Amino acid sequence: MTDFTVHTIETAGESKPLLEDSQKAYGFVPNLHAVMAESPALLEAYKTINEIFGKTKLSETERQIIAMTNNRLNGCTYCMAAHTSIMQGAKVPEDVITALREGTPIADPKLEALRVYAEKVNVSRGWPEESDIEALLAAGYTKQTVFDVIVGTAYKVLSNYTNHIAQTPLDKPFAKNEWSPEA
Repeated sequence: MTDFTVHTIETAGESKPLLEDSQKAYGFVPNLHAVMAESPALLEAYKTINEIFGKTKLSETERQIIAMTNNRLNGCTYCMAAHTSIMQGAKVPEDVITALREGTPIADPKLEALRVYAEKVNVSRGWPEESDIEALLAAGYTKQTVFDVIVGTAYKVLSNYTNHIAQTPLDKPFAKNEWSPEA
């Protein structure tokens, strides 16, 4: 198996400024960013799309529903743990976090409609049925949301696939939320 480097700020080369920004933002350099530093384009794309995703009209909880749904479906153990920690810090309701980790329905019907739609987009590889779109709109979301789910899905493809290939080690701050697909 190919061994990928978990870079430090000192070894990051062209990615050094990006890792310095991560250090400032999180108080540490997440291993995901450290692995992505191998490709400055990948790390910049990931950070940029995350920033853009944050500019949507979706709430933090809604963005995390999209992210976690993709993380779970893609079997990304690193991102499941990291985003659980992010959600806890953002005060996302515990029942929502549990549902996302377990792949079970969310009690709030509007949030559940978003989870289901995000799942349909992922599973269909971007070919949801018209009825899937109609269900999301009927729940109170907009046509913009239909496309914002794609932004969130693309964001997670970058991180989930990187973690699969590099087998990114879990950071200590996320270890308490370790997750496995069998759980």
